[in-house]
Amino acid sequence: MSCHRIVLILAVALLVGVGAGPATAQKYGGTLNVMALNSPPSLSPMEVDTIATVWPMSPVYSNLVYYDPLEPKESFDALMPELAESWSWDGAGTALTFKLRQGVKFHDGQPFTARDVKLTFDVSRGANVTQRLKLNPRKAWWKNIEEIVANGDHEVTFRVKRVQPSLLAMLASGFSTVYPAHIPYAALRTRGVGTGPFVFKEYKADRHFIHTRNPDYFVKGRPYLDGLNYRIITSRSTQTAAILAREVDLDAPSATTKPIMEHLKSANDQLIFRPTARYNLTGVRFNPRRKPWDNPLMRQAVSLALDRDAMIQAVFQGGAQRGGILLPPPDGVWGLPEQELRQLPGYGDAAKNREQARENLRGLGYGEQNRLKVKISVRNSPQFVEPGVFTAGAMKAVYMDAELAVIDPALWAGMLARRDFEVAVGSTGVSIGDPDATFYENFSCGSIRNYTDYCNPEVDRMMDAQSQQTDGARRAVMAREVDKRLLIDGAQIVYGFRINYNARWPDVKNFVPHPNHYSYGRMQDVWLDR
Repeated sequence: MSCHRIVLILAVALLVGVGAGPATAQKYGGTLNVMALNSPPSLSPMEVDTIATVWPMSPVYSNLVYYDPLEPKESFDALMPELAESWSWDGAGTALTFKLRQGVKFHDGQPFTARDVKLTFDVSRGANVTQRLKLNPRKAWWKNIEEIVANGDHEVTFRVKRVQPSLLAMLASGFSTVYPAHIPYAALRTRGVGTGPFVFKEYKADRHFIHTRNPDYFVKGRPYLDGLNYRIITSRSTQTAAILAREVDLDAPSATTKPIMEHLKSANDQLIFRPTARYNLTGVRFNPRRKPWDNPLMRQAVSLALDRDAMIQAVFQGGAQRGGILLPPPDGVWGLPEQELRQLPGYGDAAKNREQARENLRGLGYGEQNRLKVKISVRNSPQFVEPGVFTAGAMKAVYMDAELAVIDPALWAGMLARRDFEVAVGSTGVSIGDPDATFYENFSCGSIRNYTDYCNPEVDRMMDAQSQQTDGARRAVMAREVDKRLLIDGAQIVYGFRINYNARWPDVKNFVPHPNHYSYGRMQDVWLDR
């Protein structure tokens, strides 16, 4: 679908209320009480890799392009303009030009121009020295950009070194928000100044985020709500109680697991649930700077020891699906189908896998008389502690004695960035479904967010080859080959992909969860039927 057709569809939608019933159905006013799970390490989406920032701060910012909040699947056809009015590629596919909206203002009243776009993405790709990021987890996303040119105040062109169809998708990520050029980026770690539908008002650690309606939002008639109140609730039991007591109207991404959904449903049959596979793989990372984890046979032994089907039943209560590095079908587009997955180490017969793990370890000098002591770091949340306990039990069966080190969520990202861990059990959130985002950010040589320091030049070349393939079917085959290599090398061990059951009260309208929970939190279309 062309960008011009998307603009036309959106214009019609604004007039007739497409996706939300008749235009007169929506109601204005009210404050939506939303659950947030943790206090973030920073309020700056560009400098973090956590939903704790992106979920409550998305309503404050805007992107050049964004995934339609009312479309449950994120595809190229679901891309819609935000700060861009339209976009087009040149004939060679190496220059992407955006026509920008005019008259848009940041929340402090300063005008939005092409200068803001150029600085944002020059800083993101490490090509600007006037503004610096404390952390830059997605620098690897932009390594193909050769130059960003501002053509006056209302047009900007991204020139790339080679063809890369995924560039537009990566610009739609919830992490790809446009920052104001007139404010030091360091200041945005403690406040938000964007062009989004809601204005940042207050943040108090371990308590809440409060945003108010932006009266100057560039989409006429939006947002519907007067404000947003994100309540930070870390305890799972308190989260459940808060939903049932109507202290929150809407849960947070990943909050409602299958057992919680069943409990809530039995407690109040008015609650609405929408199961959605999360593009957020849960698994094990190893630090190869600490022996013996530099040896791929050691990493593979842990993969062989883990019975993924048993974990999905015991830990996730059936609320997850097996997969490799990319989200598998039917929810995912690019991931490995089951018949290919079962051919890989750790995905076949569980008993045979464990025996193979023991054999591998005996060959490396381990056994009952020489057991390996392991420290497993986990984030202080039940959704991570429970898989950590299961992993420790699986390792015990193959000559490893593991203890858990429970880490404060606010310290987790810094711990990974410093490589201050031996083995870490957690999740890897992927902000868009395109393979480029997953591969380059987490597994390419030199990427800041490649916390395992995995580096295989041959695999990097495979990543580049699939990235520039314009035929979707051929690219899918090439992406699956990269997926297999990463699993065989033990770049990261994957348990599976959790399913989030998305609890909300029935008077919350126009909220549609996506598999990639970093890219649907703008809230401009949500309204309350009260």
